[in-house]
Amino acid sequence: MNVVPEISKRSIVKLINNGKRADGRDFDQRREIVVEPNIITKAEGSAKVTLGDTQVIVGVKPSIGEPFADTPDVGVLMTNCEMLPMAAPEFEPGPPSPESIELARVVDRGIRESELVDLEKLCIEEGKKVWMLFIDLHVIDYDGNLFDCANIAVMAALLNTKLPTASIVDDELVLDEENLMDLPVRDKVALSTFVKIGNGMVLDPSLEEEEVLDARLSVGVTQNNSYISSMQKGGEVPLTRDEILDAVHTAIATKDEIFEYLE
Repeated sequence: MNVVPEISKRSIVKLINNGKRADGRDFDQRREIVVEPNIITKAEGSAKVTLGDTQVIVGVKPSIGEPFADTPDVGVLMTNCEMLPMAAPEFEPGPPSPESIELARVVDRGIRESELVDLEKLCIEEGKKVWMLFIDLHVIDYDGNLFDCANIAVMAALLNTKLPTASIVDDELVLDEENLMDLPVRDKVALSTFVKIGNGMVLDPSLEEEEVLDARLSVGVTQNNSYISSMQKGGEVPLTRDEILDAVHTAIATKDEIFEYLE
């Protein structure tokens, strides 16, 4: 048995059961958020976001390709994640880990299901040419709650993404690099991640809280109409109906805190 983690877990659980957190935050309080847009000069859209000491950089790279056969008039969006070894001792080089795949899928689902980007407006020629957006997540420092940090970084990058004006002239594709258009973004989504420790559910877990969690729940809420766009459960312990509802209510009540950083 590793004595130190067990002692640490008992200490954190005791604090949570007494209504306290190790860093002094309230249960529904996020750490400080810093958003730096346009961080990568050669990307059409980019951002760096710091949440506490967790840092994520996102770059958006568009290209033109063929649409999927079942959606001939809809653009394509793909999300990829790389957890750099310098971010944490447990991150290793090589093929994507299950954790990086889950992170990319959770963020991608929140964007897709909220219809944040109007993919129909990315169609250039139905059935032949559409804009394809490749979103690359890079975790450069890990101190807990990658889900929320990555979600904010992706939104910030999409909001400053610009595309060349594309048209079809005499059956030929013409790109006007001088006249750029904003990416057609029609909504925003706030992802709020909670962890269950002992008898409590806390928002925006730190690394030490994640290391002792019993369960995790991420809730995506749109800015328009507070629509729940996505949910993701992690951890081995089940959550009660009341715990899930409380998390959803807190996610809705605190979503504007995130949107303020994106103005």
